Amino acid sequence: MSDPAAVLDDLRAEGDELDQLVGGLSEKQWSLATPAPRWTVAHQIAHLAWTDTAALLSVTDPEGFAAEAREALAAPERFVDDGAEAGAELPVDELLAWWRDGREQLQRALRAAPDGVRFPWYGPPMSAASMATGRLMETWAHGQDVADAVGVRRKPTARLRHVARIGVRARGYAFAVRGLTPPGEEFRVELTAPDGSGLWTYGPEDARQRVTGPALDFCLLVTQRAHRDDVAVRAEGADADRWLDIAQAFAGPAGAGREPKRDGAGA
Repeated sequence: MSDPAAVLDDLRAEGDELDQLVGGLSEKQWSLATPAPRWTVAHQIAHLAWTDTAALLSVTDPEGFAAEAREALAAPERFVDDGAEAGAELPVDELLAWWRDGREQLQRALRAAPDGVRFPWYGPPMSAASMATGRLMETWAHGQDVADAVGVRRKPTARLRHVARIGVRARGYAFAVRGLTPPGEEFRVELTAPDGSGLWTYGPEDARQRVTGPALDFCLLVTQRAHRDDVAVRAEGADADRWLDIAQAFAGPAGAGREPKRDGAGA
């Protein structure tokens, strides 16, 4: 299991990097459209603030979170957009303050959480380390949307290991949420680290089905920030190939994914 302190350090670094980007934007840039349909930069940060607040409620008041989750899951097609829309209407300075305060409160709550406790979520319950990993994945993914909107190319870091790991672990969920039977056998996943220093590997080395490619491309795919045609991730085996069509690292309904940017195989 991941060390909660180490993951939380990386979560803080991921949030700080995105904060540095959006903190320097003009008010007009906060209204820029992002790759997510109908979402501006403000919607992206509002979503992060909203989900950080939900995570904090889960950690500090599980019963209160359960009541909120029942309402949200009663309208799964709306609750994410509704939360983002409400936050995006705030003045930029208020939205930033909400996001910053929520991130810090969640950091403190997760660091103080007793060992072995699991917290409710919209998917399976999560440990402190898993909750931090999920928040890092969301921060990175929505940060990618912001970066795309403002034309900034971010340098991938070793923090992507957390995103890759949750993407691999969510394989069964990606099938189940679409009403499909998850494959019974494990896959081998081999990803080239962002700095080219080696491979991040998951699953048995002798697995019949395999997924290979750059870690950055895999993370873009499982967070549905890029279409499969636009990444250099490859599959061997029918089930592995199907997985790459539907992969998602996040809880909730099956995502619609992104349209391909160009014809042909991955970059």
